[in-house]
Amino acid sequence: MPRPLIGITSYLGPARWGHWVREASVVATPFLREVDRAGGLPVVLAPVHPRRIPDLLHRIDGFVFTTGAPVGADTEAENADPRRDRFEIELIRAVLDAGRPFLAVERGLQVLNVAVGGTLLPAADTGPGLADAEVIINVSSMLGKVLGDRARVRCAASPGINRIGSGLMPVAWGATQTVEAVEAVGHPFGVGVRWRPEEGTDRRLFCALVDYAAG
Repeated sequence: MPRPLIGITSYLGPARWGHWVREASVVATPFLREVDRAGGLPVVLAPVHPRRIPDLLHRIDGFVFTTGAPVGADTEAENADPRRDRFEIELIRAVLDAGRPFLAVERGLQVLNVAVGGTLLPAADTGPGLADAEVIINVSSMLGKVLGDRARVRCAASPGINRIGSGLMPVAWGATQTVEAVEAVGHPFGVGVRWRPEEGTDRRLFCALVDYAAG
């Protein structure tokens, strides 16, 4: 049986080949690696015009919405790109409507929440890098069925959720009761997490995504 195609969002930024510098579609290698190890075939998705989204839904079996500059970041911020914001917000709305499986990671969680009318908190000023933390999970949720009632995760200082968007349900919380994960209510597999599963050794979330995408 062919591997399911998993579309992985990217951002447009400068890349160098020898003396050449050109705009390129960039995605962190760990996302490609984890999808591949989970049994999927990773496909890098450039932020194309939203009118191309129906073609993507026709061809792609599951989606990963990846990390990057916060949604709506000032245009002077590193990696900020209104084109990416527009594309990913429209894409995740279409994915929700189509019931297509997806995993939204860090920035992806922001995209998901904003796309359905939610709002974000400012990023915590804790400096660069990742920190280990424990999250408590609703065991009856999709996330809980994959990870159990708690998980040790790797987090960055990304903006958290303020008001939760329509059709989303909080399913994991941090030590200070911050919302660390949400799910799309009634969706086969629609999970958004604030942490960075691609940076750890636990690939159960990627395996669950690929399993759902395989049908």
